[in-house]
Amino acid sequence: MDTAYVTLSRQTGLMNEMRLVANNIANAHTTGYRQQGLVFSEFVRDLPGSPSLSMSRAQARNTSFAQGVLTETGGQFDFAIEGSGFFLVETPSGNRLTRAGSFSPDADGDLVTMDGHRVLDSNGAPVFIPPDAATIDVGGDGTLSVNGQALGQIGVVQPAEGTELVREGSTLFNPEGEVEPVEQPVVLNRFLEGSNVNAIGQVARLIEIQRAYELGQSFLDAEDERVRGALKTLMR
Repeated sequence: MDTAYVTLSRQTGLMNEMRLVANNIANAHTTGYRQQGLVFSEFVRDLPGSPSLSMSRAQARNTSFAQGVLTETGGQFDFAIEGSGFFLVETPSGNRLTRAGSFSPDADGDLVTMDGHRVLDSNGAPVFIPPDAATIDVGGDGTLSVNGQALGQIGVVQPAEGTELVREGSTLFNPEGEVEPVEQPVVLNRFLEGSNVNAIGQVARLIEIQRAYELGQSFLDAEDERVRGALKTLMR
């Protein structure tokens, strides 16, 4: 049964990757989405009295932080970061990072994300937009000015060295460690950053996974027939 166990471990990994790639394709047009990948590794199981069994494991995920396409939208509260960095937002679970810069003022005048999370400035305070603001200007570093008066700077931060980013949902990341301000951030107003998913590449990879999975399933079916035939022979 060792051969079947090894093949089943491979099939499980391929199924996990298939779900991941399908999710990437589904989010190919999601603002600020970051493409995910799956890392396959070897898992060696020691069996008492038998040779060790080498199987595959596919549980670790990696994320591509390559720059997505910047598209001009004309939206007054649309923002995009060119280069490194993330917007800092406040959620019920704590501060999170995102590249999705489609914001709008809420009923209290706070700048919030599409999910209602408050956008924070460089000092960690909510970005407030006065309701009587006639003109709103945004500097290249994210500094907001209302009616010619500077209000603050939209926070653009990056994980400190050694800090791991844990994905939460489609576009949020939980920095499990310290974050630090980005020196000389480049913030574009009336622009949004699209998903960095390579849709054609992901569709091609999905086809490869499906073919590999079908090949593994064919092998398992053949192995099942072999075992059944052996059992019938022994029972005669």
